[in-house]
Amino acid sequence: MSEQARKAKGSDLFVAALENEGVDRIFGVPGEENLDLVESLCTSRIELILTRHEQAAAFMAATHGRLTGRPGVCLSTLGPGALNLSTGAAYAYLGAMPMILITGQKPIMSSRQARFQIVDVVATMKPLTKLSRQIISASSIPTVVRDAFRVAMEERPGPVHLELPEDIAGDEVPDVPVVPVHPIEIPVAHRAALDRAAEMILAAKRPLVMMGAATSRPRSTHGIASFVRRTGIPFFTTQMGKGTVPGGTNLYMGTAALSERDYVHEAIDAADLIVAIGHDSIEKPPFIMGPSGPKVIHVSYTSASVEQVYFPDAEVVGEVGPSLELLADRVEGRLPQAAALLSLREKILSHIADRATESRWPPTPQRIVHDIRQVMPENGIVALDNGMYKIWFARNYRTRVANTLLLDNALATMGAGLPSAMMAAMLYPDRRVLAVAGDGGFMMNSQEMETAVRLKLNLVVLVLEDNAYGMIRWKQAVDNFADFGMTFGNPDFVLYAKAYGAKGHRIASIDSFGPTLDAAFKEGGVHLVSIPIDYSENVRVLVDELRTREKQRV
Repeated sequence: MSEQARKAKGSDLFVAALENEGVDRIFGVPGEENLDLVESLCTSRIELILTRHEQAAAFMAATHGRLTGRPGVCLSTLGPGALNLSTGAAYAYLGAMPMILITGQKPIMSSRQARFQIVDVVATMKPLTKLSRQIISASSIPTVVRDAFRVAMEERPGPVHLELPEDIAGDEVPDVPVVPVHPIEIPVAHRAALDRAAEMILAAKRPLVMMGAATSRPRSTHGIASFVRRTGIPFFTTQMGKGTVPGGTNLYMGTAALSERDYVHEAIDAADLIVAIGHDSIEKPPFIMGPSGPKVIHVSYTSASVEQVYFPDAEVVGEVGPSLELLADRVEGRLPQAAALLSLREKILSHIADRATESRWPPTPQRIVHDIRQVMPENGIVALDNGMYKIWFARNYRTRVANTLLLDNALATMGAGLPSAMMAAMLYPDRRVLAVAGDGGFMMNSQEMETAVRLKLNLVVLVLEDNAYGMIRWKQAVDNFADFGMTFGNPDFVLYAKAYGAKGHRIASIDSFGPTLDAAFKEGGVHLVSIPIDYSENVRVLVDELRTREKQRV
């Protein structure tokens, strides 16, 4: 074999390393600095999915990590393209979603274009990722890529950034074999920690379990559901922990959409012990700890991040599912007061469901959530953007399967709803997938409608119209500021959808809403459904009603 035959380009080594990691898709917008990599992808098993904006590519890659536990991969050029990935990097970093970001760069061995378009992307990405590094040698690529995937998947998972300069990608070097992938198991919790937690649970008179964001890891759900079933302790969830106990819904007490004073907090305030499973303090606090509050046991993959509002009394750190099985072994059958708080369940859930079937027009958030739940099967996926409606979905939308309500309660960025739904539709083409966005958030990445149509996805996009940045406008009103600077105009969304080759539907009565969604799902393809929303319920339910309830309790 000749010396030339044994050589490989850096980009070929890079793509071989990605294939070795099981990568089947890369999302992004390439530039001239990526052309060697694009050429190598052309003859690989990996599909290059061209998006219309780098931010959407990053959201899609992050959602791949969230849903599969394996890093999604996104690609951009240098400078402006790389910077457009930064919001998606933060989204994955705060949301604990494994992801690999690949950016190009000018040649590092020469400087024929001086500083044109050059930004220090590695330094920019460092605070937004678990690891950010430039590849300076083609021969090191297999090792660097293997390490990047390992770091991205380690607890706490998150994004890793690799910068591949143009000359390194095009450099020919002696072929280097890929690094074999090997499994890394997380140890179970220490016996002493399990014994300590068991003693606290056995001593509790009114125990309560909380499911946090980390319970949604794909590998976690079986052990978590088993723990709830075996102990019989009622539970509530954070916004990102919904759906993680498919077999224990008769013990579900509600979701903490607010940090305090909501109806579910009646159970939280009455508890003398909270077993906080998978709590991540990046998520908006589901409850606020104080000196006179309940004792808290922190159960998670990593030790607690002690905050002003969260300082647990004990910690059970290790692989969550198996650790909970061992904890259940210690307490099962020994908890006569496990269900002490269950008597509050009916009252809490009935308050949350109040007015969910009202026929007023425009419809209330409760009615919209109710009707969506009727047309979505248990394994159907609803991907939310960020806006006022997120609180209503968190409170009112019942889930029985993990990761069937995709919402972001960490970075809480607008613009992620449509790309996240697109990723879900790609991974699960036989399941109903619905993107829900306000008119403000939808327009931030609405260009990806073209990508969805081009990919022939089965996807329904629901746009809630209030012609305003509704969440901030609500806060403005609640804090007694003038109603100023938050309203805008919208395109005709039906024509907008048709311009991209999708089907458009405008809802004119609440009775037609559910049937229109159902028909769109049955027809298949990409559909956009627009509906106005009446947010006057925000003040009545989330301010006046909860304030009245607080005064009655004092």
